[in-house]
Amino acid sequence: MTNHGDDALSSRTGAPDGDDRLSEDRSLVQQRLAVRELIDTEVSYLHVLQLCASDIRSRLQQLPQGDLDVLFSNIDDIIKVNRRLLHDLQETASREEEQVQLIGNAFLEFQEELEQVYKVYCASYEQALLLVETYRKEPELQREIQGIIEAVLPQAGPSGLSFLLVIPLQRITKYPLLLQKILENTLPDTSAYAVLQRATSALQDVVTNINEYKRRKEVASKYTKVEPLSLRERLARINTHTLSKKTTRLSQLLKQEAGLVPRTEDKEFDDLEERFHWVSLCVTELKSNMAAYLDNLEAFLRFRPQDCNLEIPGGPVVQYCYLARDLQLQAFPEFKQQLEAQVWQPLCSLAKTLVGPQNLIKKRLDKLLDFERVEEKLLEVGSVTYEEEAARHTYQALNSLLVAELPQFNQLAMRWLGQILCTFVTLQRDLAKQVLQRAEDSLAQLPHHHLSEPAFRKLVEDALGQTSHQLHSFQENFEKVLPPPTTQPLLPGAERQVQALLSKYGPGKLYQVTSNVSGAGTLDLTLPRGHIVALLQNKDTKGNSSRWLVDTGGHRGYVPAGKLEVYHVVPSEEELRGQARPHRDFQHQTPESTSALVPSVPTVTQVVAMYPFVARSSHEVSLQAGQRVTVLEAQDKKGNPEWSLVEVNGQRGYVPSSFLARAPSPAPWGWSLPS
Repeated sequence: MTNHGDDALSSRTGAPDGDDRLSEDRSLVQQRLAVRELIDTEVSYLHVLQLCASDIRSRLQQLPQGDLDVLFSNIDDIIKVNRRLLHDLQETASREEEQVQLIGNAFLEFQEELEQVYKVYCASYEQALLLVETYRKEPELQREIQGIIEAVLPQAGPSGLSFLLVIPLQRITKYPLLLQKILENTLPDTSAYAVLQRATSALQDVVTNINEYKRRKEVASKYTKVEPLSLRERLARINTHTLSKKTTRLSQLLKQEAGLVPRTEDKEFDDLEERFHWVSLCVTELKSNMAAYLDNLEAFLRFRPQDCNLEIPGGPVVQYCYLARDLQLQAFPEFKQQLEAQVWQPLCSLAKTLVGPQNLIKKRLDKLLDFERVEEKLLEVGSVTYEEEAARHTYQALNSLLVAELPQFNQLAMRWLGQILCTFVTLQRDLAKQVLQRAEDSLAQLPHHHLSEPAFRKLVEDALGQTSHQLHSFQENFEKVLPPPTTQPLLPGAERQVQALLSKYGPGKLYQVTSNVSGAGTLDLTLPRGHIVALLQNKDTKGNSSRWLVDTGGHRGYVPAGKLEVYHVVPSEEELRGQARPHRDFQHQTPESTSALVPSVPTVTQVVAMYPFVARSSHEVSLQAGQRVTVLEAQDKKGNPEWSLVEVNGQRGYVPSSFLARAPSPAPWGWSLPS
């Protein structure tokens, strides 16, 4: 009886132990199934990614490379991270008792890497969908894409690209659910439970951070777009809402400047912004300097002294011309091409990438003013409208994005800038090395090649200094020494001026300008070649004898002494007749002898044309510069002296009087006043 009772008691007390064991076994089975689902789906997921990256992407050759970069984004980075994650998950199978805990540790280890790679992919997902929509508007292209996808991945179905693009998003959001399923079938009192709990929470945070990053990117992309709007389009966008916002921001800014409300301080962002502006300034300055460098290089390549005939046969000149021509045709053009491709274009690309962050920083200031106004209202009233709450979130999103990404952007921009500078220095060094290599043969045949570099430099400096001194001395002597007297033809209509200067100063003071003079100083005169002036003083106020003070008949000023020569006055016809008459009276010549002199005095005036003239009617006649003409009448029929009747090559007609000048050939009986 006693044994029977003990057995009954044992059976009653053993029933709960059996139920617990059965429940534990059931949980263990569910746990293993959940682990198997995690690993098996990871294998299938990674296989689909590899098909997208290798087979499908390589076959879509009809799409531009830029489209492929947007569609598949950083799928290669995702494959690398998930391949390592899968390897660690499969390694846990050999340690069955610790498998669940090892899985939790694996996800905790890959938390940051998963967030980084999927963050980039999710940020470009919306742009990829826009491309898919554009492909659907082209039926032929859509059929080609669909055929390629179905041949590689039949389970994609009619969704095609949309099915492939959403797979990484679905996978990253499914990790917390798979870990939660394993966690639900793990006993709370085990060590694996706490690890799985942390892993599940970590993956949920990853999904949350990715969604927040995606939202920030969408806000940022709205303000980084630069639309080239005309003034009319900008005015069309102005409405009462925009005016109200801008007025409110201006009011908030004025109150801050006046000290009525405090300004929000953000030391972390201010430091990042200052560093960004320094980077931007460096890029702008380098781009400006590089543009000037390329312009100077282009001007240098256009200058080719070796192509000119130096009239120095043989010797070093031949070697110099050969070397210069070789460098001009090969070394320097190659250097310029490499400079544009490896320095200028990357520098322009870097400058272009700065535009987006610059716009975000400017827009952040506007949103900060909105945020501060909403915060004030929230403290005063305790509530805000939906639009004001959206403005707060917009500022927070912009600020968080800039604080998170400006350090990386500044670092990458500095590295990019450093690479550009290193490339520029390397190209300069290679050019110098190439020039020296090409010059070795030519240098060996040049004189003084045996000298050391310091000795050769001193030799060149001494030679240049000596030559410069000789040239300077020659210039001074040339300006002081007057050229031999030659008679220049008078300018048109200058006879009256010459007569006025002659009567005022006498013939010994008249000089003629031998070449055009361009006055550089305040008292310097600008005179054309052939102008007659009267000498007032043969030096300036400082005692410089190379500058003479002259009178033009209307203005006084200084001209270079080297451009003046003594003017020899040629007598007019009346003076010649007056000189011949007393000569005849003194000799008591007969009328026959007088009549013999008359034909020697010209009855018409011989002049030359100083400028070309084209006849415009039958009453006019054409002239060529320097052509001798005969003046028949020094006025027209109305007595206007501005036109003269002339005869040229047997043709008669009118020409402007100002185009004519007296011929410089003196008569055989001519005379000249003493100078």
